Amino acid sequence: MIEGKRADSARRRERVLKAIDAAAKNGGDITVSGLARAARVDRTFLYRHRDLLERVHAAANTDVEEGRNAAVSRASLQADLAHALERNKRLAARVRHLENRLSSQLGDAVWAESGLGAPVDIDQLQRRIAFLEQDVAAKQGELEERTEELEAARAANRDLTRSLNLQAKRD
Repeated sequence: MIEGKRADSARRRERVLKAIDAAAKNGGDITVSGLARAARVDRTFLYRHRDLLERVHAAANTDVEEGRNAAVSRASLQADLAHALERNKRLAARVRHLENRLSSQLGDAVWAESGLGAPVDIDQLQRRIAFLEQDVAAKQGELEERTEELEAARAANRDLTRSLNLQAKRD
């Protein structure tokens, strides 16, 4: 009975080792669950045999040949996946932004075509009129200030002319 158990354990070990080699060659699933499934053994078998478990972890961390003479490690594949997920998030955000922008532009176009609001050209003209009215008010203020300055200069000029004329009469 003990010999039978040893032989069964040896057969299972052999199946696990073949599954590890096959997964390493094919780039298959190199996890405890995946290898246990491929070798038709229980996961606890791998956890009870530390040497097999270490080989599983070592195989999971080694490079995998993908048929193009380029070694791709599990870590680099995970890094590529992380970068792809980040890029996917950025692209999803960009799509949402563009959808919002398109929605806004389509909404403005529908609003203008519906006739509910002022036509775009009238609205622009009204804005232009308001701007020009403000500009005219500012220019009128400047004109009034300069007119007051001119009147003050003329009054000062008249006073100087009178005083010069009076001095000339006295001399």
